Amino acid sequence: MDMINQRKLRTLLVDDEALSRRGLELRLRMAADVEIIGHCTNGREALNAIRDHKPDLVFLDIQMPGLSGFDVLAELQPHELPMVVFVTAYDRFAVQAFEARAIDYVLKPVDDERLAATLNHVRELTEQRAAVAERNQLVHLLAELRGSGEIEADEPRNVQPQVPSWLPIRNGRETVRVPVHSIEWVDAAGDYLCIHADGHTHILRATMREMENLLDPRLFQRVHRSTIVNLTRVKSLRAHMNGEYFLRLEGGQELKLSRTYRDKVEYFLKRPRAH
Repeated sequence: MDMINQRKLRTLLVDDEALSRRGLELRLRMAADVEIIGHCTNGREALNAIRDHKPDLVFLDIQMPGLSGFDVLAELQPHELPMVVFVTAYDRFAVQAFEARAIDYVLKPVDDERLAATLNHVRELTEQRAAVAERNQLVHLLAELRGSGEIEADEPRNVQPQVPSWLPIRNGRETVRVPVHSIEWVDAAGDYLCIHADGHTHILRATMREMENLLDPRLFQRVHRSTIVNLTRVKSLRAHMNGEYFLRLEGGQELKLSRTYRDKVEYFLKRPRAH
């Protein structure tokens, strides 16, 4: 690629250790096509910065207090995803798991040759399709590391089994009761679903059709082939020139409403807000 005509990679650094961020920044500033646009010290800051500044590239520490690097990625929609490079102190066995899924990483302390090779790879990942595939791989990895749940059969059966007031999500020996009204949106990642509720992301092995059939259509609507949204959490609707819309939720997330589902726009323009 011609470096003269190449747009700079707007890059965000996320690490709770100041020395690690500073060391990485010093190395990255030697790359002419990298522009550092900000630093974040935790996962919540990273989510806000990614949504506000839309960086091309994020160097993301895995182990942080609160939201981990994996948790940050699980909360992002496909269209919000930047290219991601893990910064990790994991042992070689975990690194091999990352490599098996073609996920970029650099180990602490950062090696100059490894960083240069990673940047070369990043320069090739310019298509949105590659970023979506990466997120699917990351959610799959997260499901393996911390486990994925499944919807537990409701026994005894409710009077209205198709419109439950809460979802019993079984993960190993534990069952978590997730109130349906707390679900903000649901999105697909490969063979898994990410249920976003009250700041937490629950990963399930299920299909969008199964979830769509389970949730009350008066409250939940499919807005994309991979997204279901809680109508009561939609704060605003923004039209895009290509016929698509973007829904902004109360929590600040912006979700794409694709042209295939634009007949659903009336739900957001005419439906009174619930409180």
